[in-house]
Amino acid sequence: MTRTKKTRGRKRATRNKGTTKKNKLGVKNSLVNNINARRKRGHSRSKKHTTVSRKNYQKMEENWQ
Repeated sequence: MTRTKKTRGRKRATRNKGTTKKNKLGVKNSLVNNINARRKRGHSRSKKHTTVSRKNYQKMEENWQ
């Protein structure tokens, strides 16, 4: 008779390779991803009501490839 190891109500933590945390919009946390996700859902902000300064947005655009 073989013995089987029982876990008493404990769940094993499994690691998923290649998974990243996602925010409430369902995308990886980054400024670009958040902006694009809001735009796709129709909740984008106008330039007048933006939360990103012009200076930071220009720096971000320079790094886009």
